[in-house]
Amino acid sequence: MGQAIPPAFARLRACPSGALMKIFTFDTTLRDGTQGESISFSVDDKLIIAQKLDELGIDYIEGGWPGSNPKDKEFFARAGELNLQHAKLTAFGSTRFAKNPVEEDRNVRALVEAGTPVVSIFGKSWDLHVKRALGITNEENLLLISETVRYLKDHGKEVVYDAEHFFDGYTAHPDYALETLEAAHRAGAGVLCLCDTNGGTPTARLVEIVGEVRKRFDGVIGIHTHNDSDVAVANTIAAVEAGATHVQGCMNGYGERCGNANLASVIANLELKQGHTTIGPEKLAGLASACRFIAELANLPLRNDQPFVGKSAFAHKGGVHVSAVLKDSSTYEHVSPEKVGNRQRVLVSDLSGRGNILYKLKQHGLTGRLDEDARRELLERIKQMEYEGYELEAAEGTFELLVREALRPGMHFFDVDSYEVSTRAGGVSPSRTTATVTLRAQDDVYSATENGHGPFNALHLCLRKCLAKLYPQIQEVRLTDYKVRVLDSNKGTAAKVRVLIEWSDHRKSWSTVGVSDNIIEASWKALVDAIRLELMRLTETDSSVEKAVEDYCWGV
Repeated sequence: MGQAIPPAFARLRACPSGALMKIFTFDTTLRDGTQGESISFSVDDKLIIAQKLDELGIDYIEGGWPGSNPKDKEFFARAGELNLQHAKLTAFGSTRFAKNPVEEDRNVRALVEAGTPVVSIFGKSWDLHVKRALGITNEENLLLISETVRYLKDHGKEVVYDAEHFFDGYTAHPDYALETLEAAHRAGAGVLCLCDTNGGTPTARLVEIVGEVRKRFDGVIGIHTHNDSDVAVANTIAAVEAGATHVQGCMNGYGERCGNANLASVIANLELKQGHTTIGPEKLAGLASACRFIAELANLPLRNDQPFVGKSAFAHKGGVHVSAVLKDSSTYEHVSPEKVGNRQRVLVSDLSGRGNILYKLKQHGLTGRLDEDARRELLERIKQMEYEGYELEAAEGTFELLVREALRPGMHFFDVDSYEVSTRAGGVSPSRTTATVTLRAQDDVYSATENGHGPFNALHLCLRKCLAKLYPQIQEVRLTDYKVRVLDSNKGTAAKVRVLIEWSDHRKSWSTVGVSDNIIEASWKALVDAIRLELMRLTETDSSVEKAVEDYCWGV
């Protein structure tokens, strides 16, 4: 016999969600999200993000706590600059201080003066906090809640009541936790939001508690979860299935400690898996773009493995996977990436099969240019390079160069006779780096010596100078990023390194990679490959480059 199904889950299985519903989205990236480590938004950042969230279709945007710091106060003072078409801007704060009459409480007055149509306040649900943190009686805490909610309602505010530590409070003393909700409800709170503030409530227990609250209270029940147990998104979705119709979270899962529920994942799951309406299918296609936009302003990389919106969310590497995806994407993709504004990617590595190569050839517009034998040779070369430490997943420029070299093995632009670089430093004087590069092209020798900001910059300047007269078109190519990774750190200073360089010609970007136990040599390989690739491309669009190469190849 199987294990008994918990009663709460049995109800969900019998009636997953009753009817499909509109689920209200409440974004707290600008408030709770900024409490996360390494997150700091300027006032301008917050205004821009608020506008972006409105465009995405978020229902409530919590802008901050106007009574707690000058930055949030300024944000609400400048909120008139926003042109919100859909979202309701929300100010956040707490119930009044126990020593203050509500009308004289500075923080409560700041909430009114913020001028937002909605105010979100938190109050204590756990009697442990009432006694230890506030130092008052349970009855006094109920007065703080009811008087603050009523005061805000009397000033025309829609009130979202955040029941802080509700699940811990309910587990300790359920009757009192429910009394705190009753105090807010009777005073006029439009939303009773249950908060898993410590992020430690198991999903089955959370569903059971939300179900009990749903049975006792009409109106909107909300859910606010933290990710300390790595189940914040699952708990939010489960709460909706138990009757919650208001979900809170932060884009990209930002927030204190381990973060809040990732609102992007919550939205995608509710729309695509549960059939509920949050921001709607048309707006959903902008989800990945919004997440990247916010990550940029946070000055943090968007996690590649972030579900739905990350760069790797629909990336395929194993040859078996790729072969199947080429026939039917649903074989290894749970939703269509386009629905959330993402795209399918196929990676090339030592795990690749012929399907990976075919996919990449199609992506670069080179389908049909290599026969089966050439594709097999290309695949074997890639696997050997990966074994040596190259990583072509992130270096699509290097992959494209390999393909183009296979297509035109006689295409030859220049030979490197030699390159050298030296750095002199001493005393208080700044270091000085000098490089010399000598190339052979079109039966002539080209040499250049340049000073630079470090070895790679000096070599880069030399190579450009040598090629400038022959191929002036490459002046458009610019370096945009440079990364170094140590591959076998156990060898210390003798370790092999991988250098990944990103380039742009103002129309598109690409990356090239070099590997060596000498960081200068690895950088040089990636540099030369980037220039050769651009020249290969130019031969297809610029007849002057094609003519110069043909003349040179004829003489080689």
